[in-house]
Amino acid sequence: MGGGGANERFPGGSDPLLPTKREGNGDEGDAGASAFHEFNGASFAGAVFNLSTTIVGAGIMALPATMKVLGLVPGLVMIVLAALLTDASIELLVRFSRAVEARSYGAAMGDAFGWWGRRLLQVCVVINNVGVMIVYMIIIGDVLSGTDSGGEHHYGVLEGWFGMHWWNGRFFVLLVTTLCIFTPLACLKHIDSLSYTSTISVALAVVFVIITAGIAIVKLIGGQIAMPKLFPAVPDLASVWELFTAVPVLVTAYVCHYNVHPIHNELKDSSQIKPIVHASLTLCSTIYITTSFFGYLLFGESTLSDVLSNFDSNLGIPYSSVLNDAVRVSYAVHLMLVFPMIFHALRLNLDGLLFASAMPLSSDNRRFGLMTAVLLLVIFGSANFIPSIWDAFQFTGATAAVCIAFIFPAAITLRDSQGIAKKWDKILAVFMIVLAVVSNVVAVYSDAYKMFHKKSAPSQA
Repeated sequence: MGGGGANERFPGGSDPLLPTKREGNGDEGDAGASAFHEFNGASFAGAVFNLSTTIVGAGIMALPATMKVLGLVPGLVMIVLAALLTDASIELLVRFSRAVEARSYGAAMGDAFGWWGRRLLQVCVVINNVGVMIVYMIIIGDVLSGTDSGGEHHYGVLEGWFGMHWWNGRFFVLLVTTLCIFTPLACLKHIDSLSYTSTISVALAVVFVIITAGIAIVKLIGGQIAMPKLFPAVPDLASVWELFTAVPVLVTAYVCHYNVHPIHNELKDSSQIKPIVHASLTLCSTIYITTSFFGYLLFGESTLSDVLSNFDSNLGIPYSSVLNDAVRVSYAVHLMLVFPMIFHALRLNLDGLLFASAMPLSSDNRRFGLMTAVLLLVIFGSANFIPSIWDAFQFTGATAAVCIAFIFPAAITLRDSQGIAKKWDKILAVFMIVLAVVSNVVAVYSDAYKMFHKKSAPSQA
């Protein structure tokens, strides 16, 4: 079928996936498959941190709120189950990619569903990643420069330290961040080149966990924390529906599939991809579980949908303001370092959409530079001038994310062009599709409901 040529094929054995020649252009796996000159392959640790950074983004801050909805016991169990399901979907994706020798996610979709399958995957990655990066930039602006909500200004960290000035306003702060951090990191062509920043990014997520856990333990010893809710309260039908609103957050918590092939293609030993995925999911699950547990333990029923907002007030312990700033700054820097990992997949998929038959993107410096500049400009402009654009991405992003993580790997499995699917594979694939569809419907309905009530509230008052 229409899945890409030999340049996008996995070798039959476990040799490094670094080809000597590539004929056409495509998507995220293609650039990983282009000539690397002196590049000798990515290390195990670097790949683990790159994949982990792809996973742990802004979604971590929504997890404590899911504990408030589900209760600690079901909530923590669901985090583990979501990790296991993600591991299964990636295993299916990699196994079926090997069977058709596909070097990229797009090539695997192309082999199963032809030209349209490949393009659909690329469109979903572009929509998902553009939305995610605009949100990251908005959050960075909110944390550092403050935000206005409900007629009230919430001070950013820089405003709190130095007062309000033109140079710590949102526009200038995001401009400096884009030029001094995003642009240099976005210009790196090898995904393994981001392994050091990815290590720092994961370390900053761990810093957030340690600070949150430390505060919770201190308050627990001081008797300032009430017993958390272990199981959900379901007094009526509306409460049952509310339980389902936590599902989309958990289902999309581990989305990283669009970077699996690029990481795979750069490995010194491609047989390591399975333990790399396991190690990344274990690391991220540990971060998610500890964040959810201690975040909910600390704030209880006052836990907000974005727990970072809870660190905007007095924590009731010494050095509260210092700890608040440490949490917020570490999180903002964490997002800055996650940004290039998401950007890498965005640029390659968009290039595959627009220049499907051109030479490899990494070999065309002019096209590489132009696409990088245009994408950064679009994301920067959207975050500064159209912050309400997130309303649209709440719908498209939810759909794109579940397609990338579950629907497409499941569809490739059910298509089974090589006849290698086992009965359990097909049962699992059907389950993934059902779960993804239910999750998406709930997410879209929930977002629409919130938007409607947000707009109708002032008129009713």
